[in-house]
This record gives sequence, C-alpha cells and structure tokens, in this order.
Amino acid sequence: MSQRCDVIVIGAGAAGLMCAASAGYRGRSVLVLDNAKKAGRKVLISGGGRCNFTNNDLSIDAFVCANPHFVKSALSRYTALDFIDMVERHGIAYHERDHGQLFCDDSAKDIVEMLHTECDWAGVKIQLRTEILSIEKAEDGRFHLQTSQGALNCESVVVATGGLSMPKLGATPYGYKIAEQFGLKVNATKAGLVPFTLQQHDKDKYAELSGVSLPARITTVSGVSFKEALLFTHRGLSGPSVLQVSSYWNAGEVITINLLPDTEITEILAGMTESSPNQALKTALARVLPKRLVEIFYADGLLPECTLKQLQHKDLNDISTLLHNWQVKPNGTEGYRTAEVTLGGVDTDELSSKTMEAKKAPGLYFIGEVMDVSGWLGGYNFQWAWSSGWSCGQFV
Repeated sequence: MSQRCDVIVIGAGAAGLMCAASAGYRGRSVLVLDNAKKAGRKVLISGGGRCNFTNNDLSIDAFVCANPHFVKSALSRYTALDFIDMVERHGIAYHERDHGQLFCDDSAKDIVEMLHTECDWAGVKIQLRTEILSIEKAEDGRFHLQTSQGALNCESVVVATGGLSMPKLGATPYGYKIAEQFGLKVNATKAGLVPFTLQQHDKDKYAELSGVSLPARITTVSGVSFKEALLFTHRGLSGPSVLQVSSYWNAGEVITINLLPDTEITEILAGMTESSPNQALKTALARVLPKRLVEIFYADGLLPECTLKQLQHKDLNDISTLLHNWQVKPNGTEGYRTAEVTLGGVDTDELSSKTMEAKKAPGLYFIGEVMDVSGWLGGYNFQWAWSSGWSCGQFV
C-alpha cells in the first residue's frame, strides 16, 4: 500500500517550503521530500550567512526570463511587503543595505526556522534523506511515486528542485528530467550571477591584483550595464558588477569596463595639471585608481611616460578610452560551482503564470529556480521563490 496525501513538494528549499506552508494553510495534506540531510541549505549560506531575503525596490526588469511578462502575476500577488510582514511576525531583526537589499541582522538560520515553523503550523510533513526513484501519472489522475522510503501517491506534485548552481549543496538536473518526462520544453541552462575567468595571458597579468576592489560600470555587447564594485581575483573578475552582468554575457563576447564611473578622467587631469603641472602622469593616476593596476597598464605600454603638462590632446583621448572603455574578453565563467543561480530551465510558456501548473500535465507544478526565471543579485531570486511558491500553494 502506498501512502496517500494531497500534495507532494519535491525540494525542501525556499520555494518548496513556502509552497508547502501556503498549501497546508488551505487544509491540504502536504508532504515535502528532499534527498538532503537538512532543509533550506542554500538559504543557510546565502548573503554571507545572513540571507538577503528580498529587496525593497523590486522591479519586473530585474528578472531574466525568455518571457519577461511571466513573473508579473506572482510578484504582484505575493509582494516583498508580504514576505517582510512574515519576517516581522516572527520577530526576525533585519536591516537594509545598498539598492534596497534586506538582510537578517543575525543569521540566515532565522529564515529557515521561520519556514519550518510556518510548515509546522500548517500541518506540513517534511521528509528528508529520501530519493525519488520514479514518478508516474495513473489513469485515476493521481501521481504515483516510488521512493527510497516507500511508495506514495498524491493529487498534485510540485517540483521545487532548484537549478544546477552550487552542486556541492546537492544541486541536480532532476527537475528538468521530470519536465521532459511529461513533455515540457526545457530551455538551455548556464551559470548566472557568477565570476568571470580570464584568458591565460590576462590571468597571469592581473593575478597580482587579487583582492583589489574598486567601483566600476560594466557593460555587455547588448548594452546591459551595472555600476557596482569590481573585484580582481586570482582566477579573474568578480564583485557585484561582474556577477550582475554575467547573466547577460555570452561566451566569446567582450565586456566594457568604466573604471571611473562617477568622474571624467580628463577633468581630473586638467585640475591636477593646474595645481601640479610637473607631476608624473603615473603618480596622478595612482591617486584615483589602484596603483598596481596603473603599473600594469604602464607595463603594457598603454599609458605615456610623461608629466601632466606634457600631455597632448591625443594622449588625453587615449587615456579616457582606456579608463572609461577598458575592453576585456573573459575566457568564460567559474561555472555552476560558484554560480548563485542557473539561467534557463523549464520554459515558462509551458506553465500558467497564475498557478505555476504545467499546461500539458494537470496536477504537475514547477516553482522557483527550476523554471526559466532568474533574478538580479540582491534578494530578487528569493522573492521569486516566495512569490512563485505562495502562488502555487493557493491552487495545488
């Protein structure tokens, strides 16, 4: 005999737990399955262990999806304010950082405990260390699951398995395989919100800058740009500006980096020339940029060896082009190992934007990162987990 319930949620992450609680409060009997030893593992390590759980400045434009309109319904029905209300009801202290990002004062554990508590109150059962061996839909319309812990059957299956990012936390392509099994299209996946690696000659050249950070604006070939911190690493380039732009970058493309996004170098040099005309250009540039970066540019012969008063008009144009439009061609990205999200996934055209139900497979739902929706850095992906999970929970 197989165990019966109304809803089985596959995946005990942010979206899965949110959906389970939401459905449980409607009186549905809900079972959450996960092969992990612990629920919410990705939540626990997020935001440096403090969980950037949402963003005060949510915008539809902050989501990457083949159908940009898909996210509107869920995000409008379960907003950042709705999740903040839950956080406050549970007495979790939080603070706002740049760009509307909200973080726990204490620990990401607070968010996981809150989700556990909500599931407990809603009567949800969470079963960990459980591997799903097969899923079939029977003639009676119910889903039959064979698991490492026995047979189960239910009316609705919710796939909340996440993407491929951070495989050390147990990420697998299982959710995509379920979609394909039931005839749903899965869009090509790749790592998003991920550091760039550099070509070997650039990697060798800039390795000594590892740990150096500066504000920068980075722009892709398609014109998407972000202005935040740029961080040099021993493998390449990272920092918020790089992570953000990586979701819009395609292999083989160059990126354009403005190393002085808030000022114009020619104006700075004009001011310095007036006050210190005999100062070496190299010394002047080291006042506004990391000294080691300036030295590398000089070693490459990209800057003239002269004093400020010796600068010619062509020199100023060349300096401006280099510092405001520095062209770098990444070798690639660090891949899923360090990626915060997976781009691509279950095609949203296959799903209802209101219920998250598969149009071709009634009773089968997909939520969170497993579908082709990815947000910017800054709490957007968690908000998608909360919104898509809650919306689905109203219908399963």
